[in-house]
Amino acid sequence: MLTTWVLLALGLLLLAVGAELLVRGAGGLARLAGVSPLVAGLTVVALGTSAPELVVSALATAQGRHDVAVGNVVGSNVLNVLLILGACAVLRPLVVARQLVTREIPIMIAVSLLLWFLGLDGRLSVFEGLLLCAGLVWFTVDSIRQSRRETAAAGAAYTVQGSLWPSLGLVTVGLVLLVAGARLLVDSAVTVAEGFGIDEAVIALTIVAAGTGLPEVATSVVATLRGERDIAVGNVVGSNIFNVLGVLGVSSLLAGGALRVAPSLENFDIPVMAAVAVACLPLMARGHRLARWEGALFLAYYAAYTGYLVLAAQQHAALPRFSAVMLEFVIPLTIATVVALTLQHQRRGRA
Repeated sequence: MLTTWVLLALGLLLLAVGAELLVRGAGGLARLAGVSPLVAGLTVVALGTSAPELVVSALATAQGRHDVAVGNVVGSNVLNVLLILGACAVLRPLVVARQLVTREIPIMIAVSLLLWFLGLDGRLSVFEGLLLCAGLVWFTVDSIRQSRRETAAAGAAYTVQGSLWPSLGLVTVGLVLLVAGARLLVDSAVTVAEGFGIDEAVIALTIVAAGTGLPEVATSVVATLRGERDIAVGNVVGSNIFNVLGVLGVSSLLAGGALRVAPSLENFDIPVMAAVAVACLPLMARGHRLARWEGALFLAYYAAYTGYLVLAAQQHAALPRFSAVMLEFVIPLTIATVVALTLQHQRRGRA
């Protein structure tokens, strides 16, 4: 058991170092290519930090562990918004680019709802996998094309002189360290969890999702501390889009017929993922920022979601009371607060 904990700590260290290298390299590539830091976060950084999700879900699919493959993506997407954006906003209030509010966040909502719809029959077919992959190609190409148009119109504001290879080397080494660290962390965390007799589905939604999502955690936190807030927010939104379109798209193609979607995921966890995506829009559209108290709210909801999964897995006696408090008091109060603040912001804008 001691060796497992040592590997877990090593995985965390590799993630931290890899995240720092990736942020530096991606920022350099963005400036050299004339691409804004926001689009770098949405594409290069998001695709890179989602590599662990892709590896884990692909391997799980090949082994026939479809619940792990789908649960990993769903759990990671919930973690990305509630835990990562929450933690970053608590560290430093996040200023959200207008493009995210008008384009990328609606796309994130759309792909989340699309997954919910496609999974209604309990499976993702090969055709649906191809559809998801095609959506990822369109999103990536269109993001880069739009950024280049905006950069040209702004007089190439992001283009600077420099060398390609140092930035490319930083990105490559950072990605390798992120994937290696995530793999060490996931393997050791699953070993610890299985030693305590935790169900596989809960492992996928919590420990595996947290492990594969830690590159996003590390990258966005480092980007926030370095002042690259566009990369921090763009990384989360882009990763969520990539996870649904890319990771589940590829996994569906590897499933050998269809990727099974468990009823528990379709009836609870995927709707939670979609609701979390929808919640981003009114919060971030209000002033194009995410305040510290909103970040703390996200963190509290992630703790509540994780607590529910653990209680449900154990069929704990406290589960009915916990669910009643969340459904009858906490969630309605939160919705009412967000609606009231949004209406107040609109009235101030008109005034």
